[in-house]
Amino acid sequence: MARPMLTLLPLVLAVPAAAQTTRKPPPTEAAPTATPATPSVTGYPAAAIGDGATTGGYNQSRWAEDWRALCNPAKRDDPIDALKCIKFDSDGDIYATLSGEVRLRVNHTTNPNLRESRAQRQDIRRIFAAADVHLGPHLRAFGEIAHGGISGVELGAPPATLRNDVVIQQAFVEANADISGIAIGARYGRQEFFDGSNLLVSSRDNNTIRYTLNGWRAWARTSTVRIDLFDLKPTQYGDLGTDDDVIDPARRFSGATLGLVVPRTWFGGSKLYFDPFLWRRRNLVGAWGGRIGPATRYYLGTRLWGDAGRWTIDWSVNRQWGHYINQDIDAWHGFFAQTYRVGTSPGSARVGFHADYASGGGGYGDGSLRNAYAPYGNNIYYSYGLFLTPSNLIALAPNVTISPARSLRVTGEVQRAWRDDQRDAVYRANGQPFAGTQNVRGAHIADVYRLQAVWTVTPRLSVTGRYEHLAAGKVLTRANYRSSDFLAGWVSFRF
Repeated sequence: MARPMLTLLPLVLAVPAAAQTTRKPPPTEAAPTATPATPSVTGYPAAAIGDGATTGGYNQSRWAEDWRALCNPAKRDDPIDALKCIKFDSDGDIYATLSGEVRLRVNHTTNPNLRESRAQRQDIRRIFAAADVHLGPHLRAFGEIAHGGISGVELGAPPATLRNDVVIQQAFVEANADISGIAIGARYGRQEFFDGSNLLVSSRDNNTIRYTLNGWRAWARTSTVRIDLFDLKPTQYGDLGTDDDVIDPARRFSGATLGLVVPRTWFGGSKLYFDPFLWRRRNLVGAWGGRIGPATRYYLGTRLWGDAGRWTIDWSVNRQWGHYINQDIDAWHGFFAQTYRVGTSPGSARVGFHADYASGGGGYGDGSLRNAYAPYGNNIYYSYGLFLTPSNLIALAPNVTISPARSLRVTGEVQRAWRDDQRDAVYRANGQPFAGTQNVRGAHIADVYRLQAVWTVTPRLSVTGRYEHLAAGKVLTRANYRSSDFLAGWVSFRF
């Protein structure tokens, strides 16, 4: 869909061989009057507009970064900084920001698919390159291409999100304006979208090629209120080149999200946001219990998230209804995560837990369909090995995060998982059931022990390691599934 847009977007980038180590972070969303995603000015806090968090100047979605400060040569620290603002006019209103990422990763999984078998090793490489072209203060075009490669042992048939020679990952145009103090805007094209709990909508960074959608998103924002409307269809990736990456004709995701800033004086000083939402997901090829057919699912819910003193919370509840073939949908999600910062400094240790509920039942035709379903959520939240998903799931997980060094963050977690309905299956990250689990009784699915370490060498260079042991519980072992160990490590360089 994006061939005409490519003529606007030069995407030939040179990635330096080494990262410099003393770079000063540029301004981020700490200044609430600037929206990273656009050059326009809005009073709504930039961290809460549904474009993800910006840390050290970098965002998971590269178009959500604001590098205008580097248009001033005096603010630059090295030659790479010059790529963040390439001016095309004397005033600097027309400029381009170039960005990219190289990630080298290794995954090792014992008993893949939780069956007793030879261990799997995935050697994965990711290369992204992007250009963000600003045509004055109210118009922009963004394009991003990506390459994903994989080799290793026991790979099977890797999906196109892991192996893809070249893909147009994002390509959109955006316009914005300020009318009587209300910032309005719209974006059209292929884009990442994760305005909501990351357990419901996520770009799925665990993949090599990101999850993207096609269509439009529009918004209006004041200093304390925002509304976002969207109508999007997922990208259906092929693995032969750009010609087979098409808009998925079978799925459609649309809706509205409202955002409200909780008064800062509440709870002794806070940065909290309240986001009610109403969404609809249509899928002509929905699959439950070995049946495939049309499904329309509605989501009505709300999310309360942010910081209140030393507490950080992310609470979300949604009710789901609609129809799947000849079944009514009647499902619930409840996600409750909270951490407490033990000390007063930002690097102090944090302790917390998350408690989550995803209703289950009916997946095999028993009355109404009570299985909750996330549109495209972040499944590594429950299992690095992608063995769990929020359908027919109850999870409780205490966790602790420490920073033994300023640039090192280590998180440990122990999670116990049960199923909500013993007559329904256990489901994995792709929404497929572990075959046979619907025929055995018991509630305990597994205990999951997890450890992650992130070393931020520089704002551009990071090293990440993950380990997970999934100890199969009664439900899995009775259906002849096994325990599994997952080990992963990767180096990521971005500019």
